Amino acid sequence: MLSQSMTAFGAPLEAVNTPTPEPQGTEVLLKVHHVGVCHSDVHLHDGYFDLGTGKKLSLESITLPHTLGHEIEGEVVATGADVTGLVPGQRYAVYPWIGCGLCAACRRGEENLCARPRHLGCSPRAAGGYASHVMVPHPKYLLDYGALPPALAAILMCSGLTAFGAIRKIGALAGEDQILLIGCGGVGLMAIQFARALTGRDPIAADIDDSRLATARAAGASTTCNTTETGAARKLFADTQGGAFAAVDFVGSESSFAFANASVRKGGKIICVGLFGGAVTMPLPLFPLRALSVIGSYVGSLADAEEMMRIVRAGTIAPIPVTTGPLSEADSALDDLRLGRTRGRKVLMPQA
Repeated sequence: MLSQSMTAFGAPLEAVNTPTPEPQGTEVLLKVHHVGVCHSDVHLHDGYFDLGTGKKLSLESITLPHTLGHEIEGEVVATGADVTGLVPGQRYAVYPWIGCGLCAACRRGEENLCARPRHLGCSPRAAGGYASHVMVPHPKYLLDYGALPPALAAILMCSGLTAFGAIRKIGALAGEDQILLIGCGGVGLMAIQFARALTGRDPIAADIDDSRLATARAAGASTTCNTTETGAARKLFADTQGGAFAAVDFVGSESSFAFANASVRKGGKIICVGLFGGAVTMPLPLFPLRALSVIGSYVGSLADAEEMMRIVRAGTIAPIPVTTGPLSEADSALDDLRLGRTRGRKVLMPQA
């Protein structure tokens, strides 16, 4: 089995050859055909999350070498003895947010929130899809993607699910309520589509890059704003007649949160999704005085993924821009994301 693996944090990935594992019990071995490159992979590669004020959340508990990649689409090649109903050659998208199965979160069906996760490519206990093969612990994590393009099916497992899960947290809209989406990368572009599908509203999109804003308008944003322009938040607040009902921050930086906070109305919501990093300080009395909700959103449950896939298979979600390349481009793809050079999503093809 060939993989592009982390052998040192922050260092270039290395090609690693290991024996192809044999599935046991309920395990399913897939040949990886497509694997998306996600900004979470950049943080894992760096070995930390930025907590602001010089503090870092270390990820160095991950044992090296480690194989990244959690947006996976592939082909069944072998199954354990306890698996029935799967046929070699069948293609599936893989739900990667796998939990321990025993904790309170897992018993609620929220394996993505497990405290002892086995998230493929993202936790010490599970290798990901920057490889020729990946092991999935149970067939229930394999999702039928119908006639969708396989590369799109792969990125739906994080980019799509993250956007879907965040938009669902907005709740019911009323009157002239408007939605603001901050960050027009791969996840933000997916969120435009899900906002239109789930709420019936064309959202406002914000970013620091005019070319990404143009892509957002083409994807269905009602209007866009460049957050670096002087008075952008004040203008948005006025144009929405007192602020957006919900601001979904797909960047997760100090500046993007500040823009969200300045743009949301009294009684509104800020939904934090991005992991860029930093810290914020807010006076506590303003939370009750503004009736402000600040909500964290982390991907979605298996049930969320199944519901999302039904919506996408129905043809109501337009695909975002995707570029593909061989597995050997994994390192350069991480650098492109790190430097903001990626439009939409980059998908690697280990079998190419």
